[in-house]
Amino acid sequence: MIPEIRHQFNASFSQEKYEALIAEIEKDFPKQLDFRVAETPVFVPQALKIKTLQACNDIIDTLMKDDFKAKTERAIPVNQFVPNENSHTHFLAIDFAVCRGENGELTPQLIELQGFPSLFGYQWYIGQKYKKFFYSPKNFSQYFNRLSMASYVDEMKKVFLGEEKAENVILLEIYPEKQKTRLDFEITKQLWGIEPVCYTKIKKDGRQLYYEKDGKRIDIKRIYNRLIFDDLLQNYPNLETEFKLTDDVDVTWVTHPNWFFRISKFTLPLLNSPYVPKSYYLSELKEYPADLENYVLKPLFSFAGSGVKLNFTKDDLDAITDKENFLIQRKVKYEPIIEDLQGDLIKTEIRMLFAWADNAKRPALVTNLARLSRGEMIGVNFNKNFDWVGGSCAFFEE
Repeated sequence: MIPEIRHQFNASFSQEKYEALIAEIEKDFPKQLDFRVAETPVFVPQALKIKTLQACNDIIDTLMKDDFKAKTERAIPVNQFVPNENSHTHFLAIDFAVCRGENGELTPQLIELQGFPSLFGYQWYIGQKYKKFFYSPKNFSQYFNRLSMASYVDEMKKVFLGEEKAENVILLEIYPEKQKTRLDFEITKQLWGIEPVCYTKIKKDGRQLYYEKDGKRIDIKRIYNRLIFDDLLQNYPNLETEFKLTDDVDVTWVTHPNWFFRISKFTLPLLNSPYVPKSYYLSELKEYPADLENYVLKPLFSFAGSGVKLNFTKDDLDAITDKENFLIQRKVKYEPIIEDLQGDLIKTEIRMLFAWADNAKRPALVTNLARLSRGEMIGVNFNKNFDWVGGSCAFFEE
């Protein structure tokens, strides 16, 4: 996105350096890397940074309105409501496509948002590796709000642990050792002392939760939640566990599971910003837009892009019997903007990552992740057998 920096990076790039980066990850965390690392970070110019920050503020202003909870009650499935919800999410991930505006300038356009954590440990790690192995320009940072590599770790510790000791805080997932994001879990453990614990290993003693390690009972006071209901229900529908997510127990959640539903695709029609494509609940449309070819159909309650349709007709919409569970969103056109070694251009999506401490008035932007794609959509299924695609990190001009 910044031609002179891109040219310098590409001129200094070699396949040997990339392979050395991957080898170092494997050395640091054997057999933990289970997703593709892109060959390049993303360098974001000041003008696009300003627009992206404004887009984030527009979205957060809506999330902080007094009636937001009331408007999103329907987002939480009745059989998945978890008691003891707190006043705000602890994490916010906002995904933007990098596009070209009508004036020819680069502009962010919202793709999706989540009241759920992302790769807060891994991004800290991979940003350092890009700087170590490749050309790294001055006055660019993956962090925000004057955070550094060290102060980021300190700030995230406050959010993760709250007032608890690290040994009483767990990272909750289903079979964490099998998850594609297990590398992030391991880095999280090393940075903040938070143990990944499988959902099936949690035990109950009245209202108290605990797990056992090395023959010792360890009480759970706070849960860093990485478990997604949708994953649990689809992949493990008959799983028997002593602890149910919907149980009323004496723990605090980071972040509470209800926020996964409240801040999600369900939120899109509530947003109003030049950086947010228009979205409509299918059940509230009195008539369909005349240009349906310019919209994407999304189920409200799905995970990782499942059920999304890029092409559909009026008849397809009419055939949907549960329209209250779908929305249509105006399509965005990703601008291929990152040049590879052959001069081909690649699309990118940037996820802005926020942390919201227990007593803070507003979420704080802390870091980001980026994803590169040559396919029709961002994601593994659309980028098989390609290079210069996959997970990355954006460095923003300061």
